[in-house]
Amino acid sequence: MYLADPSTLPSDLWGMMRSTMQLLQQGLFCLAAFITSANVLTNGAQGVQGVAGQYLLGLGIGDITGPVVETNMMGYASLAQTDTGLHMRQRSRAWIVADANNATNRFVFINADIAMGDTGIRRSIVAALSEQYPQYYNNDNIALVSTHQHSGVGGYLEDLLPQLTALGYVKATADAIVAGTVLAVQRAHNNVAPGKLSFGNTSIVDGNINRSPSAYLANPADERARYQYDQDKDLTLLRFDDASGNARGFLSFFAVHGTSLYENNTLVSSDNKGMAAYLYEHMVEPNSMPGNNTFIAGFTQSNVGDTSPNTLGAFCESPGQPWDGQACEFEHSTCGNKTEDCHGRGPGFRISDFESNRIIAQHQVDAASLLMGQTLPSVSGSLKYVHTYMNMSFRQFQLPNGTTVETCPPAMGFSFAGGTTDGPGAFDFIQGDNSTSQNPFWEIVKSAVTPVPDQQQIDCQAPKPILLNTGFAHFPYEWSPSTVDIQMLRVGNFVMLIMPGELTTMAGRRLRDAVRTKLIAQGVIGDDAYVVIAGPANTYGHYVTTPEEYTVQRYEGASTIFGKWTLDSYIDKYGSLVSYLADSATGQPPSDPAPVDQTSKAISLQTGVVFDSAGIGHSYGDVMTDVRTTSAYTAGEAVIATFVGANPRNNLRLEQTFLSVDQLVNNQWTSVRSDSHPSTTYQWTRTSTILGTSTVNITWVVEDGTPAGTYRLTYFGDQKPFIGDIGPFVGHSSSFTISA
Repeated sequence: MYLADPSTLPSDLWGMMRSTMQLLQQGLFCLAAFITSANVLTNGAQGVQGVAGQYLLGLGIGDITGPVVETNMMGYASLAQTDTGLHMRQRSRAWIVADANNATNRFVFINADIAMGDTGIRRSIVAALSEQYPQYYNNDNIALVSTHQHSGVGGYLEDLLPQLTALGYVKATADAIVAGTVLAVQRAHNNVAPGKLSFGNTSIVDGNINRSPSAYLANPADERARYQYDQDKDLTLLRFDDASGNARGFLSFFAVHGTSLYENNTLVSSDNKGMAAYLYEHMVEPNSMPGNNTFIAGFTQSNVGDTSPNTLGAFCESPGQPWDGQACEFEHSTCGNKTEDCHGRGPGFRISDFESNRIIAQHQVDAASLLMGQTLPSVSGSLKYVHTYMNMSFRQFQLPNGTTVETCPPAMGFSFAGGTTDGPGAFDFIQGDNSTSQNPFWEIVKSAVTPVPDQQQIDCQAPKPILLNTGFAHFPYEWSPSTVDIQMLRVGNFVMLIMPGELTTMAGRRLRDAVRTKLIAQGVIGDDAYVVIAGPANTYGHYVTTPEEYTVQRYEGASTIFGKWTLDSYIDKYGSLVSYLADSATGQPPSDPAPVDQTSKAISLQTGVVFDSAGIGHSYGDVMTDVRTTSAYTAGEAVIATFVGANPRNNLRLEQTFLSVDQLVNNQWTSVRSDSHPSTTYQWTRTSTILGTSTVNITWVVEDGTPAGTYRLTYFGDQKPFIGDIGPFVGHSSSFTISA
């Protein structure tokens, strides 16, 4: 932490600081039925038409799942949310688009099942790919985009603030993300072939809501009147076909937070975007195991900032109180003037969070399916990309009206600690109510954790009252990024804005409109120009609100770390780079210095695995609790077995599995399910730290349509002896039957 080595602090003080930081970080990254027929829209221009354009296209997938136990999860920033197992593996998916006449002119779009892009992760990916393929990939043409899911493994971001709840940097997490992502790009690179692109869009009315509607209402009435909803409902899809017109995959863009699974979940998963990708890929290739598919379905995040998948709204969960079950207070999302009991409800909340997750995923799958079943307008034209770095600390620029304004070094506001309805904060921190800045206790705490802001920073961040002055906290390394990636990818009339943060709905609309207007005005693209947003990507610059929403200082405004003029700075910078997307453009723009590597300074308080033990009288993989063998299972029943286990941190089993469901076919056992199927779960429990013993619980909920027959559960583990090398083992349950 900022003060000192914890070993030098009294235990009660260190405990208080740990507890304080947990609460300060609550909601840190809580950041956090498919309805209509399709429309082909162009951000304002109707009737996209084009001559079929041919490109070189490649698609790939890779496993990026980090340690699934004993590691803090990334998204809600809760110390209590330490992972205990696995629901679905995380993946990176990669799409390569190259000029058919100049194969070295290309870009790669990576969509990773992680909470946000990171400078250090991207740096490592760029280094690996540029070393392997120096003529093809470089720092300018690689985009690392996240699905912004909140149920994955943490500790991989290189700046300190998001590491705090993970007890520092977790190298195993970072290494897994890099290795799997590089593998996905390698696979895409190896299958590059001539192909065609096309795109369209449609609406998903029931897929998201605005979780900060009172802030949205601060935007001008005439601007709001241009839109039917207070969140974007369009799903845009870019289709990848081979030269014969057969679909190889797609990229889709839709804004909905990856918070379908709440912070009480401790099984690593991929939330609604990763679930949607699995569902679509399984629909196309039902006989392929997850990760072995060749059709690649991309469900990419967009201007996600104020969206929520908890579409039934936010309600008070306050047993015994008169407001229990009522809708949360509108302005501040409170229950009895407190934030803790205000929770958003997903569409399947009466069943489970996993059912809500599936429903929101299915909405996106249905929309993509509709578009993939249509003849979409073709994409043709130049392939261009542009990338630069922008230092946001006191960056001065002019607004269109000539006024000079500036952005600020990073800082988090008091409402940041209030969290959101997807993950509420604690104590007296309340969204949109900055009176907590007058609380003497928090004034003392904030000054102890990060440096006291000077008047320039106070004025720059106004009206945000500063809770954590992270831009001036440099010990033991940078707490927040000050420099962000600015990147755009163009193929024909389709332009992707790769955003280093979470734009709110209206912020995204303003940025898209501004860039599209410049593309047309400068003659880069005609009236059929279509612009989408993808992020949070490359660098995590937290939130981006409109200036009006910033003034309200709900969670998103308090988490807009570069101040009131953050959005306008992005509009100014992205707009200035439009000319680099022109057909005749060459080279890359001038750039601020790249961020300095933080991982070389990284610290971690997470201990490694010391040793495993099977316990007296047992062997690894022994069955402790067996499946039912006296009668057959039927669809909907849970098949459960418990095994003598070992710590899964010993081997992440990338591109493999911790479990399988095996079916007996022609007297041979054939794996039909893995730990990447949503019907299975893998749960690990430490039974004795001193003895090193543990158990593994494997569950399979039998799906509808499962063939009748004989099955078994298999557990794949790796044990670490006190002395010697880690070694694998396998355990099997008894055989059981599934009835028709």
